[in-house]
Amino acid sequence: MCQLSTVSKLEQAAAQALGCEPEEIREERYDSYGLKVFSAYGLEYAIGTDEQAQEACKENIKQSLWAFNASFILSHSKTGYNPELEKCIQEMQSKLCEGANSLVEALIEDMDSFIEDAISADGRGHFLSSYDGNENEIDIDNEYFYAYRLN
Repeated sequence: MCQLSTVSKLEQAAAQALGCEPEEIREERYDSYGLKVFSAYGLEYAIGTDEQAQEACKENIKQSLWAFNASFILSHSKTGYNPELEKCIQEMQSKLCEGANSLVEALIEDMDSFIEDAISADGRGHFLSSYDGNENEIDIDNEYFYAYRLN
């Protein structure tokens, strides 16, 4: 007896991003900021809907606040830009790296505005595609998915 397999639109989008047939992809056991990760032939892509990609991007930004340009951080702080504060933030970033994340978060006045401006300036691909910084839009029957190459 022949068994029919159902391929979801997400899996179809993954196959299209990976350039292969749906049967050739594998869903990984880990995710990328909440986006499902699919692989085939040594390539990996994180894929999701617009809403899922937006949430993943927000999460990435929140976890990497410490790495943002000090002047960008200050432009979203209660104090505004100050050259002396900029030097202090740069010093803190270079010494503490990831450990500076909560300190930077405390400086930011409106996190939603910060995130919106960061995405507007660099695009979601910058934050979600560690390979090339690109966001690939995939249309599966008028339903859109976004793919981010990871390796």
